[in-house]
Formats: sequence, structure tokens, C-alpha cells
Amino acid sequence: MRDDTPDDAEQLFALGRFEESEAAYRRRIRTDLANAGIHVRVGQLALLSNRLEDARRDLGRALELDPALTHVKPLLAEAHYRHGDLGAAAALMHSAGDEARARQLEVFRDKRAYEIPGGWETTTIPFLLTDPLPVIEASVHGSAPVNLLIDTGAGELILDPEFAAGIGVESLSSKTSTFAGGQQTETQCGYADTVELGGLSIRNVPVDLLPTRRFAAAAGGLAIDGILGTVLLSRFRFTLDYPGGQLVLHNRSKGAEVLAPGAAVTRIPIWMAGDHFIVAWGCINDAPPMLFFVDTGLAGGGFVGPPSTLEAARIHPDGPSFEGIGGAGAVQVTPFMVDRLSLGDVTGEDIIGFAGVFPEFLEHRFGFRIGGIVSHQFLRPYQVTFDLDRMELTFKAT
Repeated sequence: MRDDTPDDAEQLFALGRFEESEAAYRRRIRTDLANAGIHVRVGQLALLSNRLEDARRDLGRALELDPALTHVKPLLAEAHYRHGDLGAAAALMHSAGDEARARQLEVFRDKRAYEIPGGWETTTIPFLLTDPLPVIEASVHGSAPVNLLIDTGAGELILDPEFAAGIGVESLSSKTSTFAGGQQTETQCGYADTVELGGLSIRNVPVDLLPTRRFAAAAGGLAIDGILGTVLLSRFRFTLDYPGGQLVLHNRSKGAEVLAPGAAVTRIPIWMAGDHFIVAWGCINDAPPMLFFVDTGLAGGGFVGPPSTLEAARIHPDGPSFEGIGGAGAVQVTPFMVDRLSLGDVTGEDIIGFAGVFPEFLEHRFGFRIGGIVSHQFLRPYQVTFDLDRMELTFKAT
């Protein structure tokens, strides 16, 4: 897929060629063990591949070598968080000056976050509707059943503040978050004692509080009391079965999913930056391959991208435009058509895209380029399994 052959470890990282970059950095580290910067990159590459023990070791070593590297603390905190050690993550966020996040996570210093019962293999939760976005029923903090919209473009479980207040979920802190169109808004942070999903009771769940009932239009008119994001979903190997109209949660401790013989399956490597930015290689029209963020929460379409990607794909949106709703409010949206869009070997044609939605900060946020977001319309024909142990997406045609 990629024709250029640079051998510089940092250039390889910037190009998203993570395996080659890590191999190059590991060759260097053998002869430069005291170089904190190399340990940072090696630890970050391990975190991208969700190899948490490696990430914690190398990022921790970087801070031992140079305690002044404060930008490493959020990376190490993320490694601890994914591993389930929220107390260690809280201490690092406090040290890094992120008091809002630290206050939220300190609650879990003596609790086991995301506590899931054992002895089960899979549980299935039917979609209340599949289009324009999947919605399921759940119970939060002992509530009656409420509607949650599924969106891998979200991090923590998000609850509507009015709903949260009604069930006794309190705000512990606040932070500024960035959403579609680059708009920012204040998000409250808290936690729920329990979240009930398909008969499973998950205890001690961090939550963010953000108005979600305005998303009723993206849910066929259903009242939306929350958004089920990647952080909670990643505690499982999970399948969005769009044709079957259901969310399937698989117990990660039970090994890989057994697929039926002869099933038409395509596997695509993925990496994860931050707490929920799952990326994979893909193409749009005749533009060069690039990394795309797999964000399931785009109602009514399948792709958004920055101006640089649209230019490379020879796409020139010219209206008419309309007003859409993002996480921080109204966004001016201009639709366009993508002739061909792919993730790995999975290809879709005539995919609806929207200009004006891609957050500008995301393109180079992690030191490598994210060229766009692939979403609902592209994924809709498949059973899509997110496996964060094997670090792959499985697309199964039905």
C-alpha cells in the first residue's frame, strides 16, 4: 500500500508506519539505553498497539531518566488507565496538571473500575434502531431502562446532565472537550455505581456529563440519555452487527471469537491513540493511502475529512450546506459524494461525506496524520468486531 521507504525511525512514526518505526527505535535503544526520548517513542508505539506492560515499562523508564518530560505523564496515565490501575493514572494526571481528570480518577483509588462479573462468554443486546445510528437500552446507576446511542467516536460513557442528576450521579470536576467542527464545550466528570448491559452488571464506571437529548434526530426521534463510547466498550471484544441489529459483547478472557467455517471475513490491523481513537489504513478515491479514525457516530453518512484530504481526493464540496448537531452544538455541514472508500481490503462506493465536521486539531494531534473519519454508512453492511487484544477489526459479510 505504501511506496516510500524512509528508514528514519521518527519519519516512519510520522508516516504511521508503526511496526517499522518501533523496529528502528528498538535497534537504536540497544546502544543508547539512557536516551529518554527513545524510550518515550517506544512506549508510545507499544501503547498504540495496546501492549500495556511494554508501554508502562518504557514510558516509566523515560520518566526515570528525565522527570522533566511532563508530556510523557498523560501517555503513562493512559497505559495505567487501560490496564485498570486508575489510582496510578490519577497520580500522574495530578502531576501533569490535569486536575479535572485527576479528581475524577481519584475516586477509584480504592475501587476496581469497570468490574465485570466472570463466568460468561457472550451477551447480545438488540438495537432499538440501527439507522441513522444504533441505539440500545441500558440501565445506569440503578435507573429504569434508558436509551444509549453507540458511538466509538466518544471516549467515556456520556450521560445527559439532567438524566444524571435524576439518578444521583454527581459531577466531580469539569474539563474542556473538543468536538465536531473543532467546537469546544465544558464537560463534567463523574462516575456511576453500575451500568447494566444485556444482563451484565458493570460496577464503578467513570462517566462524562454532556447534553445528549439534543441528539434525538440522530436516533430516529428517541430520547437519548447517554452515549456508549469506546472506553467502556473496550472492556469487551465487541461486535456491531448492523445487519442483525444487535450489539454483541464477548468476554475478552475467553479468547477469540470462533467464526463459522467459510464465513466471508476480512481482518484489518488497527492502532489506538488516546483513550478511543482507533485508526486503520484506508484510501479515498485515488488519493494515497492514509490512516482513518473509525468513528461509528456519523449520522447520515460515512466519511468526514480535513481540507487536505478532500483536495488529495479531488473532492470540492460546493453546497448546499445545512446545520448539523455536534457534541458542542450546531455545525455548518456541506455534503459531498465519495466514489470509493476503503479500510484495508474492505471497499464501499458512493459514500456520503460531510465537509465542515472534521476537527482540525485531530489531523496531527498524535504526531502522525489522521486523514479522515470512516463511519456509519461504510460500516453498515457488515458485522464489525473490534478486537483490542489482537488489535484488529473483523468485517464479516452476511
